[in-house]
Amino acid sequence: MSITQALLLSILVSFAFTTFAEIHNYEFKVQEQAARRLCKNHRIVNVNGQFPGPTINVQNGDTLFVKVTNAAPYNVTIHWHGLRQLRNPWADGPEFVTQCPIRPGGSYTYRFTITDQEGTLWWHAHSRWLRATVYGALVIRPKSGSSYPFPKPTIEFPVILGEWWDRRVISVLRQALFSGAAPNVSDAITINGQPGDLFRCSSQGTTRLSVKKGDTVLLRVINAALNQQLFFSVANHKLTVVATDAVYTKQFTTNVIMVGPGQTTDVLLTADQQPGRYYMAARAYATARNAPFDNTTATAILEYNSTTSQPILPQLPAYNDTNTVTAFSNQIKSPGKVMVPTKIDENLFFTMGFGFFNCTPGPRCQGPNNTRFGASMNNVSFVLPNRVSLLQAYTQNIPNIYTTDFPPVPPLQFDYTGNVPRGLWQPVKGTKLYKLKFGSSVQIVLQDTSIFSTEDHPVHLHGYHFYIVGQGFGNFNPSSDPANFNLVDPPQRNTIDVPVGGWAAIRFVADNPGVWLMHCHIDTHLAWGFAMAFIVENGVGESETLLPPPSDLPRC
Repeated sequence: MSITQALLLSILVSFAFTTFAEIHNYEFKVQEQAARRLCKNHRIVNVNGQFPGPTINVQNGDTLFVKVTNAAPYNVTIHWHGLRQLRNPWADGPEFVTQCPIRPGGSYTYRFTITDQEGTLWWHAHSRWLRATVYGALVIRPKSGSSYPFPKPTIEFPVILGEWWDRRVISVLRQALFSGAAPNVSDAITINGQPGDLFRCSSQGTTRLSVKKGDTVLLRVINAALNQQLFFSVANHKLTVVATDAVYTKQFTTNVIMVGPGQTTDVLLTADQQPGRYYMAARAYATARNAPFDNTTATAILEYNSTTSQPILPQLPAYNDTNTVTAFSNQIKSPGKVMVPTKIDENLFFTMGFGFFNCTPGPRCQGPNNTRFGASMNNVSFVLPNRVSLLQAYTQNIPNIYTTDFPPVPPLQFDYTGNVPRGLWQPVKGTKLYKLKFGSSVQIVLQDTSIFSTEDHPVHLHGYHFYIVGQGFGNFNPSSDPANFNLVDPPQRNTIDVPVGGWAAIRFVADNPGVWLMHCHIDTHLAWGFAMAFIVENGVGESETLLPPPSDLPRC
């Protein structure tokens, strides 16, 4: 029996108890194709000629085989954002972390089973900036015989928020990495790949959703934007939040939601207004001081049958309305009491944010004061390997690829959100990982810093969901802040938007062996080094041990 056959058999046997589970086979062809937006013709990378890419519809317990063939001129990988990938980081997808990229002309089949997850997730390229146009929805419905914990919607509709550049995004990234400066911001926010009819040459392609009076609509809102947190609202309609990051929540009603890059939010909407046409709209929540951002407004149209009236715009918050964001995020809670780890084995404290690398003035030093922009966690600016993946290096004991000395606390204590001395502005480059024992209970405090500027950062942990037990502004106080932690019904997520100039505390049990990336989901910041990775060691027995690598795993 080959390694691949053994892997498949192990996956299928492990979940043989899952009633009515199905096996789904998909083929993804990644390719360049012509596209027209904002009155201009472009060539973009997409999947199967679709932008956004195909929606995957499955049930909890199903097994997927997704063969990805790379017909584009760039290396590519696909990440299944938010899927636990239990014992199976080989299917996770981040380039040079769990696999080498799929080279042009090559292919790789992602094989994984969905275990105890349902709701809205998504998939996207995890190779440089290709996810600007390589993404799609991943909808996981309850098992047969189970139902949603809310009224069955009449209509379900993915709303995928994104960004559009009037140039090839790889060129935008290359220019930024060459110059050391911040990249050009996008030219339009999009909804399902379209900027909407507030833009020139865009009326015909505007996304439309037709409803009848009385319909209950489940909007599956995904922020696939490369670099931008986004507000989203529907004119004259209330939104009832029912899930975030494919985890059900206590239900609450709001006029507006904020979704960080990587996050998903499921909302119910009742078509209870006068028959007419109403804009669904999205625009930026931007918190970095004096930093440019895309201040356009994307629109789609919710239209009651047989109406042709001029659409109404919703009231969206100001781009810097942190009070609205805080009030919204404070309402997100688990539906009832949950089992939060209380005896902590690993108490970690990670500072995060911008940095600068000193360099000789010239064309490659176009950052502030003749520097190059950087980013870091605990003063380490993460460098990906390029000749083997971290997971392969770990499982095959390949030396000189990484070290396991990522600092558990900042190397230096300072006033993190105050006036940071210039001597602390330059991080150290390195490929440093942190080891966790299987089954250990982990708490991480993520602390924003004010080097260059504080900013709201969406931090994503691969392979895990975690409980958000506390958030606040300013510097975390280990003496007083834990007393206010929510250990009863905190929300569970895979991507946490750490408050601007503040902190967030998360907890999880390290019960999924492998190498798992943790990074800012603003891709500009990831390219600058805003990342680290955990090695979670094997536990005892087969159920706590990594699956073997598939035989078609791409080679570097």
